[in-house]
Amino acid sequence: QPVMAQTTITTDTNGIEAGEVKVKTADGDMPAYRAMPQTGSNLPTILVVQEIFGVHEHIKDLCRRLAKAGYFAIAPELYARQGDVSKLKSIDEIRPIVAKVPDKQVMSDLDACVDFAKTSGRANGGKLGITGFCWGGRVVWLYAAHNNNLKAGIAWYGRVVGDKISAGL
Repeated sequence: QPVMAQTTITTDTNGIEAGEVKVKTADGDMPAYRAMPQTGSNLPTILVVQEIFGVHEHIKDLCRRLAKAGYFAIAPELYARQGDVSKLKSIDEIRPIVAKVPDKQVMSDLDACVDFAKTSGRANGGKLGITGFCWGGRVVWLYAAHNNNLKAGIAWYGRVVGDKISAGL
């Protein structure tokens, strides 16, 4: 469960800027968590894709760790339009929300995050990587096929095949 990250892993924000941002998408603003060094430009961009539990403290902490290593890291709330899973207690409550998220929307939202990074004036969208966990691991594979400018992708225990409802690329 993501609760473990809240109690055992904490990366401070010394030397970095970190917090919630809004990313413009094709159909409105999407919440995301962004972290980057306080200084510098031309930063490599890393898309951080959540697991089924959403953008919880562990995912935010990973963004902060990447920022401390010199990256512009952004973790978008990829199913915010379908529902807020942050208050749900069980994976059985979360699954129906996640099942409604089309792959096409996810690819477009990740593209919007790359655009957000580029227009920040701090990130280099040409130095682009992605990492994702479980549900997000599958997204890494899809995004690698979707974006020819991607330089690196790391999928953490993600399945390649999705539910029929999320197909539609």
